[in-house]
Amino acid sequence: MTLQSMTGFARANAEHDGIAIAWEVKSVNGKSAEVRMRLPPGFDRLELPARQAIQKRFARGNFQANLTITRPAGAGVQPSINEAFLRDLAVLAKRMQDDFGAAPPSVDGLLALRGVLELPETVETPEARAALDATIQQTLEAALSQLQQARCEEGEALRKVLGGHLDRIEELTLQAEAEPSREVDVIRARLADQVSLLLNSAAGFDEARLHQEAALLATKADIREEIDRLKTHVASGRSLLVSGGAIGRKLDFLAQEFNRESNTLCSKSNAASITAIGLELKAVIDQFREQVQNLE
Repeated sequence: MTLQSMTGFARANAEHDGIAIAWEVKSVNGKSAEVRMRLPPGFDRLELPARQAIQKRFARGNFQANLTITRPAGAGVQPSINEAFLRDLAVLAKRMQDDFGAAPPSVDGLLALRGVLELPETVETPEARAALDATIQQTLEAALSQLQQARCEEGEALRKVLGGHLDRIEELTLQAEAEPSREVDVIRARLADQVSLLLNSAAGFDEARLHQEAALLATKADIREEIDRLKTHVASGRSLLVSGGAIGRKLDFLAQEFNRESNTLCSKSNAASITAIGLELKAVIDQFREQVQNLE
């Protein structure tokens, strides 16, 4: 299956009996499929089916869908002015001017007020309205197909980026696994050198006790479990990338597990080399998690 990012933009246009129809739909990151819609006056009836169409196609993302309807000029719809309401507004404006020194209202300002300039709706038969609604819905589906395609293209690019991060995590895990500083004999030799420096002489060492201490330190610093879990997480991540679909949340959880193991690896480190590997692991895991936030 393909992967989808949660960001994209699409626009689709159509015409129905001289009426121009345009849908613009964009999406950004979101925890679920949340839809905001802007429809022209008189088209509120389309909000529910349009919202359902978006949520049917997409599992996650914040969506903004805008519908524009442009009717042909001279379609027989004549605007009218509510003169009684306009007269009341003019009286109120004059009072505000006299009492509070407000600026006199402009004609454009008064006409722009809701209820002053009325544009009667075009009279449509139920059949004509249903046909228009069907075309509008088809246009939305076309826009959603474009949006889905854009999200899929970006999702495929993210698949490659995330796969590269998993490869690097695996590489660093194997480096930690092969690091010679984890061996008991290496720890024993380093411990002996440190004690020798403190006493300024290696004479009188209790070799058996020194070996026990080295073994104890090696046990405390053992990162075998962390390495095994990191390998398992890498395999799980690759499996999810192959399966595709809405895997963003699963990969985000996996990134948290990666981060937990890298933190433990650093805390158990008994050598600068292991610490360096752990710090680079944390950096790569942060990059991995940042990219995961963009996936559906």
